[in-house]
Amino acid sequence: MANNLKCFKAYDIRGQIGDDLNESIAWKIGVAYGKYLNPRKIAVGGDIRHSTQSLKAALIDGLISTGVDVLDLGLTGTEEIYYAVISQSLDGGIEVTGSHNPKTDNGLKLVRAEARPISGDTGLLEIKNIAENLSPSSLQNVSKGKHINTSFKEEFVDYLLQFINFKNIRPTSIIANCGHGAAGPILKLISNRFIDLQIPIKFEFIGLEPNGDFPLGLPNPLLPENRKATSKVVIERKADLGLAWDGDFDRCFFFDETGEFVESYYLVGLFARHFLAENPGAAIVHDPRLVWNTIDLVNAAGGRPVVCKTGHAFIKEKMRQEKAIYGGEMSAHHYFSNFSYCDSGMITWLILLAILYKSNNNLSSLVSERKAKFPCSSELNYNVKSTSAVLDSVLNKYEKYALTKNFTDGLSLEMPNWRFNLRSSNTEQLLRLNLETRCNNIEIKDMIYDIEKTINLFTI
Repeated sequence: MANNLKCFKAYDIRGQIGDDLNESIAWKIGVAYGKYLNPRKIAVGGDIRHSTQSLKAALIDGLISTGVDVLDLGLTGTEEIYYAVISQSLDGGIEVTGSHNPKTDNGLKLVRAEARPISGDTGLLEIKNIAENLSPSSLQNVSKGKHINTSFKEEFVDYLLQFINFKNIRPTSIIANCGHGAAGPILKLISNRFIDLQIPIKFEFIGLEPNGDFPLGLPNPLLPENRKATSKVVIERKADLGLAWDGDFDRCFFFDETGEFVESYYLVGLFARHFLAENPGAAIVHDPRLVWNTIDLVNAAGGRPVVCKTGHAFIKEKMRQEKAIYGGEMSAHHYFSNFSYCDSGMITWLILLAILYKSNNNLSSLVSERKAKFPCSSELNYNVKSTSAVLDSVLNKYEKYALTKNFTDGLSLEMPNWRFNLRSSNTEQLLRLNLETRCNNIEIKDMIYDIEKTINLFTI
């Protein structure tokens, strides 16, 4: 009888430690990955969660039992796995991480050669099927692979520093909130490099040391309550910029010089314009949750905006199809063609510094006009009994007012001066709402209240 592994999601593996995800399941996933891809050598790393070490050890045991050589990178962020796979021409990689999810959870992110994601339609379901149906005889007569402890952190930092032109740098003070996650060791190396090279970028760190207890709270700056610490120190120190990362640091969040949190939506357009200046006519891929500002800037810069379903696996695939130079999501995932289309929370802030230095502006000046032209809500989450019932009811209520409707990812309806996207989360049992307008004359909170009257009929 096959065991149903509930931890397999749309494009990665996530679950609560215990029945959903444990050492036995991690071992099966390692075996299934090895049997499905038949790789020769892969990289494995993990975040700082208390459950990560044992899951990673079991995963590696499963992998080497199929003859795979494993480069164990120890404590890593997800993009360090991407970098290792790309730079060492490996056959794949796995990061054990719960990212921003509760401390009771963990997960695995799987890639193949070139750091291409393994998602539901590119092998994840096949790996799930193999893991669920492993037989005791499936590993007979297989020579074990090697378990090799190594690190590429120094080389990764060398790679990252190529994204900034040191000739244009001006003295800059940065508050860097690592959230006691995996970002700390990389940020410390970068800070030391700046000191050695006499680069006038000065860091003040919050939560620098990795700590699986997360004493500052979960490293999830998308939650408004988790932004206060960074904002407070930016204001107190009169810093030029605030940065904060999630647990596996594939997302970086920004605070301007006034301590105000900057919605990542506005950075997508800012980055798009930066890349299009050197790559006119290129495609820019973006998610469908908030779009007007991005489309406006991409069109003005002579680029080609391409909408894509939310999620790293979908964005990366679409970028390859369109030969896009850059891709961005309002959730703070930023993707770069010269990083094998992968997302990076380290490249992101270095690119932003390059933009700031080139424009000779501060961050608030670069986004204030766009925020006024296209105001938006923060993402709102709802726990509902039936997402399909909510979507049907909302569509029925607003369809008659809509100029366009789109089902690329959930429901997107566009009215003359406002639009919204309502979709099911790919990673959590939630319904997510995002809303934007074309001017300040429309009260976003009124529109949200009106939509919520329908949503609330189905909330748990």
